[in-house]
Amino acid sequence: MNAHDILRRPVISEKSTAGMREGRYTFEVDLHANKVEIRKAVEEVFKVKVAAVNTMRVGGKQRRVGRAAGFRPDWKKAVVTLKAGQRIESMDQMV
Repeated sequence: MNAHDILRRPVISEKSTAGMREGRYTFEVDLHANKVEIRKAVEEVFKVKVAAVNTMRVGGKQRRVGRAAGFRPDWKKAVVTLKAGQRIESMDQMV
């Protein structure tokens, strides 16, 4: 699996932006990727050293259109902690 296939997009929220100051970056990743694959993908794409990877599955929310109800798809979130002194300069490298 390609590194760009594993890392889908960065998650931009208040909590993830606050974590960037401490060296923690949050990504939406492939549902089937494991921690080792995520670590290698981040190191390859951003040229940094990763200290830890925490993952969680996020269930899709229910959405309605009129009477019809459905769910958004489930997705996987990874919080990547970089080693001290490491920093991702620009998220533009993802695109």
